Amino acid sequence: MDNHDPDSSPAVRTADFDYELPPGLIATHPLPERTASRMMVISREQGTIEHHNFAELPSFVRDDDLFVFNDTRVVPARFFSNDRRIELLRVDNADPLHWRCLVRPGKRMKLGRSVEIGGSTGTVTGIDELGYRLITWDQPVDESAHGELALPPYMERGEEASDAERYQTVYARQDGAVAAPTAGLHFTPELIASLPHAFLTLHVGPGTFRPVQVDNPAEHRMHDEAYELGATSAERITRAGRVISVGTTVTRVLEHLGRRGAVTASQGHTDIFIYPPYEFQIVDALLTNFHLPKSTLLMLVSAFATRNLIMEAYEQAVREEYRFYSYGDCMLIL
Repeated sequence: MDNHDPDSSPAVRTADFDYELPPGLIATHPLPERTASRMMVISREQGTIEHHNFAELPSFVRDDDLFVFNDTRVVPARFFSNDRRIELLRVDNADPLHWRCLVRPGKRMKLGRSVEIGGSTGTVTGIDELGYRLITWDQPVDESAHGELALPPYMERGEEASDAERYQTVYARQDGAVAAPTAGLHFTPELIASLPHAFLTLHVGPGTFRPVQVDNPAEHRMHDEAYELGATSAERITRAGRVISVGTTVTRVLEHLGRRGAVTASQGHTDIFIYPPYEFQIVDALLTNFHLPKSTLLMLVSAFATRNLIMEAYEQAVREEYRFYSYGDCMLIL
């Protein structure tokens, strides 16, 4: 859990993390080459903002650096009923016959209602406190035939052939994510091999797209996600001079462990919500994409580099016509 008190006067409000984004700057498709993105470089110490290309990343690397990557693999989690009137986004499945889902429209999936996908029939057997439907199937759904990647809603399109490769990091190996850890989409195998690195796993859930809908961020309920960190990676992180987190998902795992006192091999779930003010324990630098207004991800980045500096950076990004969100450009915060 985070260390903020919801009963105290908020140091920041959700509206403090709003900004105007021209729709034309939303990257709905990837660039032809992974490393072709632009990279904004922010110095927290100097308060400066510079404009570079991602291909220049090695020039910012020090001898004592360690890049930490999230090796989760995106799985097909979006399903439609046979009549296409009901959409299911599977959040997790304890086993093939029991799913926890977001559904649209919710009014069609009340307790006891059924849905058919292929030859399988599922029944809503419960609704949890977040509105997720608990669905029990009479037989496993043929996921290879009916499952699709759950692309972010702002792309406003369905899955295309190229997404199977490009909405996946080149180092993805642990099945379980609904959404990609998008800061890693810029890397090629050759670049990773040239950098000192370690891996952990956090299975990104659909909550990453949930806007904060309360005025006081402390009242927002953060989504819960499963993580795992192995002993070899934990040792490398502990020994590193500068830990560079590749993405907000890696940051959340490392800070979750840092709050517990030490980065050691472990697995479990985290619902850590990082927003200003926050004192980082483990992460020394952060590579991340540009995030949605009023999102928990933008709040995390603002906690790392101060809200004023990040909002100025976003203003410059809009002015310089950076590409935003999952398939967009990135920023390196040092």
